[in-house]
Amino acid sequence: MALQDEPISFDNSQYAFEYKSDAALRKARFLFSIMSSSWLVALGTRLTPLAIRLRLPIKGLLRSTLFSQFVGGETLESTQVVASTLERYGVKVILDYGVEGKEGEENFDRAAQEFNRVIDYAATASNVPYISIKVTGFARFGLLEHLQQLMLSQTGPLMDRYQAMLAQLDEHHRTEWQRVLDRAQRICVNARDRQVAVAIDAEESWIQAPVDALATLMMQQYNRERPFVYNTVQLYRHDRFRFLQDACTESMSQQYILALKLVRGAYMEKERKRALEKGYASPIHANKEAVDLDYNQALGYCIDRIDRVAMIVASHNEYSNMLATKLLREKGLSIGHPHVHFSQLYGMSDNITFNLSKAGASVSKYLPFGPIEDVVPYLMRRAQENTSVKGQTGRELSLIQKELDRRKQSS
Repeated sequence: MALQDEPISFDNSQYAFEYKSDAALRKARFLFSIMSSSWLVALGTRLTPLAIRLRLPIKGLLRSTLFSQFVGGETLESTQVVASTLERYGVKVILDYGVEGKEGEENFDRAAQEFNRVIDYAATASNVPYISIKVTGFARFGLLEHLQQLMLSQTGPLMDRYQAMLAQLDEHHRTEWQRVLDRAQRICVNARDRQVAVAIDAEESWIQAPVDALATLMMQQYNRERPFVYNTVQLYRHDRFRFLQDACTESMSQQYILALKLVRGAYMEKERKRALEKGYASPIHANKEAVDLDYNQALGYCIDRIDRVAMIVASHNEYSNMLATKLLREKGLSIGHPHVHFSQLYGMSDNITFNLSKAGASVSKYLPFGPIEDVVPYLMRRAQENTSVKGQTGRELSLIQKELDRRKQSS
């Protein structure tokens, strides 16, 4: 039951871990303790993918450790166990078919079919309002790079550059891109018909422009009355706040609801390394303070226009989540506003998720699923993230220990 008159506290470990048994908490403590060791994580993230490729017998170990902490299951149907547990505590689910993109037209068609299968499943579930998709799941990476380069040669707003790019495409690339658009159309039509929203993931900066254009095309068609298609804005890029403003101007002009998932970003080391190797200016902010400033500005910008902008606050930053609730309340708006949703990754930041739910917010866990060998890249990123994000692992450990101590004292 939502306690909307109570102040929100992300220190409340009782609400945060109410859904976990003592044994599950001790297991989580063990895993985060391991992830606090940077050398262990560095070694594990190098050796685990190799062991999987060599077919060494490590799946059982992975299944009982990282996989059970961060992944909903190996099949779509198996996610129901986690989803049902979360639902009992007022937490929704964003389903993500966690298989990384595999090249080839047959694989692209198969991925699009799987995304539609996830939509069909979500439509039958009571607490799965969103699914997540990646354009690289059904589009060739090299094609997106080619389109990006053509768009970079143009000037003006995003969709003007997109149209100019189309005019330059040869027949082969135009046909290939049309197949990508057709797959996106099938997914988005199904989402609208089944009343399930689709969040399009962000990609690397050197393929993001055509992804943004595709997302905009889909929003123009399917976000007329309510938001069914969300684009993702990575605010660790120093150009993304301006992009958000331009996207808002475009949506106002074309009279559709702009829907955005706001994240900080997932490819920082890769982005900086590539920029250095190729000799161009890094697209990533120079420091965390600048990222935080842009992210929090983006929250205020969207909330100021909340009648025409829908957003998913996809963040593990406690200040940003609290700021969003504060800005809403200052405007006399409910933190459960239909255009505002909060989300954190499954297995992380339960103190944010479950305390927001108790306060009446619409909040979810981002829940990937897929065969162990296919979600290993995702698991390695989670391990690296918990090691690299300053204070993340320590915060998780302190809250887990606080709750274990509380339970011991109250028993």
